[in-house]
Formats: sequence, structure tokens, C-alpha cells
Amino acid sequence: MTDRPVDEMSFEEAMAELEQVLGQLERGDVALDDSIKLYERGAALKARCEKKLKEAEEKVAAITLDGDGNPTGLKPAGDL
Repeated sequence: MTDRPVDEMSFEEAMAELEQVLGQLERGDVALDDSIKLYERGAALKARCEKKLKEAEEKVAAITLDGDGNPTGLKPAGDL
């Protein structure tokens, strides 16, 4: 587990750390206080991953297509 703020992590970084946190919790060899901290960190990492996925979905949804189905650009930000 790193001390890096979760809100600065990329999706991949957050997912990798979330997997580490889950592994530690599943093994059950962590003291109760540390388990609580891990759970809280894991919840924050999960939320970060969900946020980054939603952002990616919105970008994909904003791609406009021409008559042949080819991407032509993005919708203006106000259309999102």
C-alpha cells in the first residue's frame, strides 16, 4: 500500500493497489486496526476506479460518427 493520494492515481495504479489491498484482506493475517485502514483505502480505490471508468465511458459516448460509421470528432463539452 502506498501513501500516494488516491485522487492522483490513474485507473491502472488504483486497480493494482486495490488488488494488493484485497489480497491482504483475504489472507486475514492483518491486525484489526490495519484491516480497517486497508478496507477504507480499498473503498477509496474502488471509488477512484469507478470514477475513471465513468469518465472513459463518457468520452467514448461523446465520439460522433459520420454516415459511414467512422469517428469524426467529439461532441462539444456542453453536450455531455
